[in-house]
Amino acid sequence: MSLKCGILLLDKPSGATSHDMVDLVRRKFSYKKVGHAGTLDPMATGLLIILLGAFTKKSAHFSTLDKEYEARLCLGISTNTADRLGKIVEKKDTSFLASASGRIEEVFKTFAGEIQQVPPMYSAKKIKGKKLYEFARKGIEVVREPKTVFIQEIKIVDKAVPFIKFYVKCSKGTYIRQLAHDIGDRIGCGAHLDFLRRTKIGSFAVENALSFEKLKCKKTLTDEDILQLS
Repeated sequence: MSLKCGILLLDKPSGATSHDMVDLVRRKFSYKKVGHAGTLDPMATGLLIILLGAFTKKSAHFSTLDKEYEARLCLGISTNTADRLGKIVEKKDTSFLASASGRIEEVFKTFAGEIQQVPPMYSAKKIKGKKLYEFARKGIEVVREPKTVFIQEIKIVDKAVPFIKFYVKCSKGTYIRQLAHDIGDRIGCGAHLDFLRRTKIGSFAVENALSFEKLKCKKTLTDEDILQLS
């Protein structure tokens, strides 16, 4: 019996790479062709769209879709990867924010709309045929040109300095790690991303995704698990 092609919505756990999830689905359900539509960092959780069979050729369909995230940054500590998994490279005092309570909100507002963002060194973006993280792991800093991304909406959900929980809806190619880093720089104390969860890609929502625990228990994928493009 041939395997059904389509889309599997998966809620990726923290600690696993997007490739880990692709490899698991390929091996567990005996698909020859499996891909994904948009990488999630190992630290991040949330929606990962897995493409099955002939649908691996449809990845371009998802390239223009906006993405939505729940995130939390930690002020005062900068890391080489711009997230909590990286090496601490700088610490700064955040006590000045006690007397400048509106500064954080004002800085967040400046990131709404069209912005210029430099891709982080620890990313899969390719320059000269190599992924940036390959250079970074060798201690090589590569000059990266800023690119234009669009932040459709960004808002603070909870503030308990040094932690700031926020929501963001953004265009393709936006690095939330770099966004956290840049927000910290603009506030004046540095920051890194402490938590990240992708909740939506276009109209696809994580609430409708298969959990990693349920995926591990499944012997086959059913028609209810596999979606088709309309």
